[in-house]
Amino acid sequence: MNSQTRLFMIDGPAGALEVAVDEPAGECKGVAVVAHPHPLFGGSLSNKVVQTLARACVQSGWHAVRFNFRGVGRSAGVHDNGQGELDDLLAVVQSQAPAGPLCLAGFSFGAFVTSHAVQRLYPVRDLHRVMLVGTAASRFTVAPVAPELHDRTLVVHGEVDDTVPLASVLDWARPQHLPVTVIPGVAHFFHGQLPLLKSLALRHLRG
Repeated sequence: MNSQTRLFMIDGPAGALEVAVDEPAGECKGVAVVAHPHPLFGGSLSNKVVQTLARACVQSGWHAVRFNFRGVGRSAGVHDNGQGELDDLLAVVQSQAPAGPLCLAGFSFGAFVTSHAVQRLYPVRDLHRVMLVGTAASRFTVAPVAPELHDRTLVVHGEVDDTVPLASVLDWARPQHLPVTVIPGVAHFFHGQLPLLKSLALRHLRG
């Protein structure tokens, strides 16, 4: 993400996992873990949406952790349709944020995996903020968000997302009465609107 980014390997459930960490200037509020989009379609920790979310976390005083799911980059293993990837995410949390305030964020496939991590970790962990962007609700079974976390959760989707139709996200959110922030005229990868996505993330993290 920048010259200060630390890249290293940690032990994961299917072998080593590649991790990138960026530190905030000044006092740290906690650890934010950001999950990337689908590994079989080019998703990695260097995805622009993932980097945008990580930058917002750093600017808001969070220690931002990105990582490559199994089989991506230098991470060992092979794609596991979300189940093994959930184990990867939980392993990163255990390694980089074993205690203290935690923010979980994900984009597309990463948002689907993050939803299940939220379900697994809450209420054992203090989930300070959750951010689900371009959530892959048309392709995977996204976990519901506990009602107690609704005011700590930001769900963002593009109006003209041609990868994950907005209707599928609304169908997931409707039974929960979970608000969805829709950006008009925006497709899946938020081309041209990453600054707006960042501002929405900053507002949520600082709220």
